[in-house]
Amino acid sequence: MLKKRAHWGSRLAFVLAAAGSAIGLGNIWKFPYITGVNGGGAFVLLYLVCIFAVGVPILISEMYIGQKAQTNNVDAFKKLAPSNKWGGIAGWLGLLSAFMILSFYSVVGGWILDFEFQSLTGMFSEQTGFKDGSALTDLLGAPYRQLLWHALFMSIVTFIVCRGVKGGLEKFNKILMPTLFVLLLALFVRVLFLDGFTDAVAFLFAPDFSKLTADSMLEAVGHSFFTLSLGMGAIMVYGSYLDEKENLFKISIAVAALDTAIALLAGLVIFSIVFTFNLDPQSGPGLIFGTLPKLFTQIPGGNFLAVVFFFIVTFAAITSAVSILEVVVAFWSERYELSREKTSIATGLIMFFVGILHVFSTNEWGDIFSILGKTNFFDLFDLLTSAYLLPLGGVMISLYFGWVLGPEAIKNALGDKPAIAQVSLLWTCRLIAPLLVLFILLQKIIEVLS
Repeated sequence: MLKKRAHWGSRLAFVLAAAGSAIGLGNIWKFPYITGVNGGGAFVLLYLVCIFAVGVPILISEMYIGQKAQTNNVDAFKKLAPSNKWGGIAGWLGLLSAFMILSFYSVVGGWILDFEFQSLTGMFSEQTGFKDGSALTDLLGAPYRQLLWHALFMSIVTFIVCRGVKGGLEKFNKILMPTLFVLLLALFVRVLFLDGFTDAVAFLFAPDFSKLTADSMLEAVGHSFFTLSLGMGAIMVYGSYLDEKENLFKISIAVAALDTAIALLAGLVIFSIVFTFNLDPQSGPGLIFGTLPKLFTQIPGGNFLAVVFFFIVTFAAITSAVSILEVVVAFWSERYELSREKTSIATGLIMFFVGILHVFSTNEWGDIFSILGKTNFFDLFDLLTSAYLLPLGGVMISLYFGWVLGPEAIKNALGDKPAIAQVSLLWTCRLIAPLLVLFILLQKIIEVLS
């Protein structure tokens, strides 16, 4: 007798879980710095357009496939269209992407736990690494310290997935997501009183289109796609635990809105601090691990701000990592009828051991090899997934939804929405979204080859 499939307890539970998957380091870390690099307000406006023109249609596609198939992301395609062979490839690409991403994402999660621990113990005000912005460099040079935090982060994520849909994914997202939002709001209230707050508002919401470049446009399209955790099956698997009667259009808008709100709030918090100290908003990826810790040592009550900030980043990292691990666990446990607990623990251990390669590749093994211009496992896995596997997976999901499942699926997904909305979604999935994502993919390939 087949075991009855678990489902979310409510629509809110799914929205929080899906938002938790989408809201990760991309919102708290990447969005602020790419906004800074690309000129501020004009980029934000372009990004918002891309979220609803590219991100939401593919989000609906993934949720629909999961909701209708009620199974893991590999078997879902075959179940809905048994004669189509391309869908299964998208499922396997997603599975591979999830495995590769979590193996290094967990290492980054470990860095965040390390910074959180040091902020809790008051070390921000004591250690020179935080005062001169070199704290991450110091951590990267300490592989065994990294391993400790990597193991703890992976253990937390594995424990949550072990508990199942209602006892793990739903329960912890109901705690972590509201807590994340409350902490971010508290931090926002604090920066309201900083001198740089008005400059941050102007920077994010007063568009100067002269600062937009072709690269800015590509970055906006790319981030609108990646910020929603699309292309690797996480949203599809979460959608498979959704009741078939739920309205996907309303849910997708809610998830995209929450994801965007968190990104904008994080941007206001971070740039308020940056402008208060007259620093360059184009600080790049070092913003969260270099610039901000340095500034926290100079702000009255900065150690408290550091504690709150890194709690926010920790929660964001955990909720995303849980959804990634769930992709792998759902496949192996369902395809081969294995225990969820044993599958979660075995997968978590494998992820940890692969993560060891990433830890040592940032120091002692850093010069062992060079592939695609990258000299360590960490950067290589990041490049392969973000530049190649995820875009390919997203394109295939969009084409499968638009061409293989077609107008009937669009009608089912949108329900009573007007015909123009159905036609728009159909051709966005068939043509617009795939072309935009493929264009980004080609640009990445050209960058690597040049």
